[in-house]
Amino acid sequence: MPFERIQSEKLSSAVVRQIELLILRGVLQPGDRLPAERDLAERMGVSRPSLRDALADLQSRGLLIAKANAGIFVADVLGSAFSPALVGLLEAYDDAKFDYLAFRRDMEGLAAERAARLASDTDLTVIQTIYDKMVMAHRSRSKGDEATLDAEFHLAIIEASHNVVMLHMMRSMYQLLRDGVFYNRQIMFRQSTTRETILEQHAAINAALQERNTQAARRAVEDHLFYVEAALRDNLRADAHEAIAQQRLANEKSR
Repeated sequence: MPFERIQSEKLSSAVVRQIELLILRGVLQPGDRLPAERDLAERMGVSRPSLRDALADLQSRGLLIAKANAGIFVADVLGSAFSPALVGLLEAYDDAKFDYLAFRRDMEGLAAERAARLASDTDLTVIQTIYDKMVMAHRSRSKGDEATLDAEFHLAIIEASHNVVMLHMMRSMYQLLRDGVFYNRQIMFRQSTTRETILEQHAAINAALQERNTQAARRAVEDHLFYVEAALRDNLRADAHEAIAQQRLANEKSR
């Protein structure tokens, strides 16, 4: 018969499972520092030897990393979806930028639809809080903060969709976005009117999510990313035109 005797779980195994799930669900993120050993043992209600066994197990499997005189951190289990060689190609060719936006449009449209249906009230509060910070950064013309919050807003929607595979895949891709591989938000949105429109689009996305309107949420995300694609194309076209104008000017001066 395929039955085995039930055995009580070791405390260290329970600790391992809890930390594993926090990493898998994206609650603990790469680079996050765990509390000090004494504090963590008290929070989890286990002895320090049991905690040490669990942390050693997680470190041996590459989920945690110990840094001398600094503590224990969540390892960069996410890494990058692309090799350095491929990243170089993505930076070099404009078509890759539009393929990236098309992929985001498909994935984030689905994520927004799922979030409107599956998000908890707390998930929606997180999204609202980030949007409110975007408004404040926009008013203070803090473009760096605005760009960072833009990425956080979209990632919060993906988190609220509660699909861990999508979450980790898109986090990896968003790191490239933050690093300016696909485009630089501050360069692309040079005109104040474009920045205003982008904020309005995020307002529409947020409103649809808060209302739990699945179709409106998906449509708002897709409309936003279509607009971003058009803005990027216009910017690249303007740069190309300026390069030609500079050549003409140089030629005119040489006559």
